Amino acid sequence: MASKFLCSQHSEKLNLFCLDDQQPVCLVCRDSRKHTNHKFRPVNEAVTDLKEELKTALNHLQEKLNTIETSKLNCSQIAEHIKIQDQNIACQIKEEFEKLHQFLRDEEASRLAALREEEKQKSQIMKEKIEKLSRDISTLSDTIRAIEKEMSAEDVLFLQNYKATVERAQCTLQHPEELSGTLIHVPKHLANLKFKVWEKMQNIVQYTNVTLDPNTAHPKLIVSNDLTLVRTSDEDQHLPNNPERFNELLCILGSEGFNSGTHCWDVKVGDSTVWVVGVMTESAQRKGKINSRSGLWYLRYYDGIYNACSTPEQSIPIKVVNKLQRIRVQLDWDKGKLSFSDPLTKTHIFTFTHAFNEKILPLINVGCKVSPMKIISLKCSVSVK
Repeated sequence: MASKFLCSQHSEKLNLFCLDDQQPVCLVCRDSRKHTNHKFRPVNEAVTDLKEELKTALNHLQEKLNTIETSKLNCSQIAEHIKIQDQNIACQIKEEFEKLHQFLRDEEASRLAALREEEKQKSQIMKEKIEKLSRDISTLSDTIRAIEKEMSAEDVLFLQNYKATVERAQCTLQHPEELSGTLIHVPKHLANLKFKVWEKMQNIVQYTNVTLDPNTAHPKLIVSNDLTLVRTSDEDQHLPNNPERFNELLCILGSEGFNSGTHCWDVKVGDSTVWVVGVMTESAQRKGKINSRSGLWYLRYYDGIYNACSTPEQSIPIKVVNKLQRIRVQLDWDKGKLSFSDPLTKTHIFTFTHAFNEKILPLINVGCKVSPMKIISLKCSVSVK
């Protein structure tokens, strides 16, 4: 058996491994001009050292495989949640349309069609993502099996194939990218639904200028069907950990942000003993704690004390005569002003000044189960041409 591992040039046993050429050689090769000043190791020593190197590469490949498998699992959870969202939203849309007259059935059909199309598109995106991850997993698994097979080969054969094996062990697959915006855009289908239909009907319906985005809500928060009320539950809901969602703070964001103009909305805090009402930049991190991140301005109520806060770490005590039941938030993006007031007593509370340079989103933190928090509709007028 050993005869087949002879030097092709000198028919001598391949007892050495040339570190410079990365190939097994015989004693005659060692002394030849071709290998002048080259370094050599006995075959058994070379096999031990090089297998250790491959073990390190193999560990990296295994870590990459684990990462991709985790990403695939998360994508599968998101894909499953898209289906659930599709069913829930469809039911809500149907309930709203049942309140309308028969001549609005065409509007209902068109909105359901839009929902189905988005579900189809986003499900296809996740399907393609999962298929790609499956291909990556298959590729890495094949590579790992091939390397493991080479490592179990006879020593000289292992050394002969070592160069190719090392090249195979170099992983060129990119780290799995987390896709933002993969969930169904709930507010597009539900936010101000009656108002949008009302524009066609030329009738008066309630309009809420700020609605909540359930795709950003902490799993313990439950959002009403009309996306204006949020309350805290005892247990986490089964929701995917998508990039848009808060995972530690009991927060939720508005569905639409502002990067120009003036905007105003009211938040009913009721008898809640812990709450936060304010705004947050679109790029601010939503995972982990709040104090260490920048891009937040808010009014906080905790343990009977009011504070005007901005991150990181600024907190100014605020004196309030009567316990606040409702907060009005007024944002002038262009002038860089964010004001809080009590609309019931028409009392100014605090104003932040900051040169905003990106989109600003409404922020609510529901700190206790005593009372839900609700976006209050402000009066508006719409002219129909």
